[in-house]
Amino acid sequence: MTEYQPVSKPIQYRLKPAERRLILFIGDVLISIIALVIAVIFWAQEDFLEISWVFIQERIPAWFYLLPLFWILVNVESYDIRRASRRADTLRGIAIAAALSFGFYLLIYFTSEPNSLPRRGVAAFITASSILMLIWRFSYISIFTAPQFMRRVLVVGAGRAGSTLAKIVHDLWPPPFFLVGFVDDDPNKWETTIEGHKVLGGSKDLPQLINQYQISDLVFAISGQMNDDMFKAMLGAAEAGVEIMTMPMVYEETLGRVPIFLHQSDWILRSFMDEAQAGGFYEIIKRLVDILGGLVGTTLLLLVLPLVAVAIYLDSGSPVIYSQLRVSKNGRLYKIYKLRTMRQDSEKDGKPQVTVENDERITRVGKFLRKSHMDELPQFINVLRGEMSLVGPRAERMELVNDLTDKIPFYRARLLVKPGITGWAQVNFGYAATVEDTAIKLEYDLYYIKHRGLLLDFIILLRTFGTVIGFRGQ
Repeated sequence: MTEYQPVSKPIQYRLKPAERRLILFIGDVLISIIALVIAVIFWAQEDFLEISWVFIQERIPAWFYLLPLFWILVNVESYDIRRASRRADTLRGIAIAAALSFGFYLLIYFTSEPNSLPRRGVAAFITASSILMLIWRFSYISIFTAPQFMRRVLVVGAGRAGSTLAKIVHDLWPPPFFLVGFVDDDPNKWETTIEGHKVLGGSKDLPQLINQYQISDLVFAISGQMNDDMFKAMLGAAEAGVEIMTMPMVYEETLGRVPIFLHQSDWILRSFMDEAQAGGFYEIIKRLVDILGGLVGTTLLLLVLPLVAVAIYLDSGSPVIYSQLRVSKNGRLYKIYKLRTMRQDSEKDGKPQVTVENDERITRVGKFLRKSHMDELPQFINVLRGEMSLVGPRAERMELVNDLTDKIPFYRARLLVKPGITGWAQVNFGYAATVEDTAIKLEYDLYYIKHRGLLLDFIILLRTFGTVIGFRGQ
């Protein structure tokens, strides 16, 4: 084999999704702080006052300084890297965040004492934040989606795993990286094209291809045995500074899902069980957060239940709250509680049916309850009882679990944790009306189980908050 030569030009500015997300966050924090300063200046000028410590101490309430935090929270959906790289999605997200911010403030303003809130300061902050963030985000798109900031990738292996990755890159816009092509030691695949990308050669060509195409990353996508020449070529590439990643790792990083159809049947025992272990500290904190959240949610349920109960009864009769047997951690059955959103005869034959988009069984009041997620409020009782968590996979009925276990690989692995009121699959995917959709949701669930932690739980709760106040439930 040809001796490996280092890359002729240093690879620079190849940013990973986590690094791009950090840049977005830092930029948003700076923008929010600048907007706060502008708001204070505008507020003082409108009142014909000068900026002074007296003005800051006597006129500005403490909560006003929390506006940057609120602004970042209502924009939490914009930290999806693919959305953040599209101008239309960026403009839509900032417009929705501004509208929600103004609406939330007006609600507080008109329910407070007259002249008790600084309407000029808040209006100036939201306006400045929206304009400055739009400028910053469009600048980000222009700069960080440029070719010199994109990773340049060669896929090692032109089989099923490699072609799956090429299809993912082909279907995503903007692409997560620039896919140069494939290398494979099967000469029958050389010069063939997979999803628009050529198989450029084999292991002996790898050093030359890395230098020629300025490759920053190699993605290992060989599911079978790797020959010695390819192993040595990849080892030499790693020594020269090229990053080596596996196809499942790239799949997870790009989509936030686990590729269940690319793993072997013993993957759960060989790898997943170890990777999915969570520490005792996390479990203790998670339970304390569940109890706190359960108390808050149950209190909210008690406040709105009288009005909601009357609305449900007048619309479609009783019962107002219904219960069903669902499957919890380790296959234990429990009784879940929800506000009724469907007709009483929604399952005439007694067989479980999955809910589909625009389901005709949903009542008029039920549509509102689902959009606002108010139908989930009684589940906080299940959280307090320890049968559910705030965050986890969606609770399913035993009949559906048994049916889907026969159709989707690794389906029962989602029972390794408690089901949740919200979860990674719920905030990333809508209704699963088909087995194929359910498989995608399972990939999200397994990604959560594998990577679960306090930070991921916090992100899911924030995104759920954005879904609720944005009235985007289903």
